[in-house]
Amino acid sequence: MSPADIKALIRTIPDFPADGIQFRDITTLIAHGEGFAATVDHLAERAADVRAAAVAGIEARGFIFGAAIAARLGLGF
Repeated sequence: MSPADIKALIRTIPDFPADGIQFRDITTLIAHGEGFAATVDHLAERAADVRAAAVAGIEARGFIFGAAIAARLGLGF
């Protein structure tokens, strides 16, 4: 799955929570098994390329991706 395919799985909600803001809702991505796995694959490749020693995930769903990437690479989270 290409990055463009992954991007297409992210829903945009205009004017939320205020006028002029384009909220990117990733629940549609993480609910799509193939898309979520492809996203983790792409991010894990980048982490492996820089020889990451551990993975950290920020709040607001970063922990979902971070934990999956760490598990994929056999790293601590």
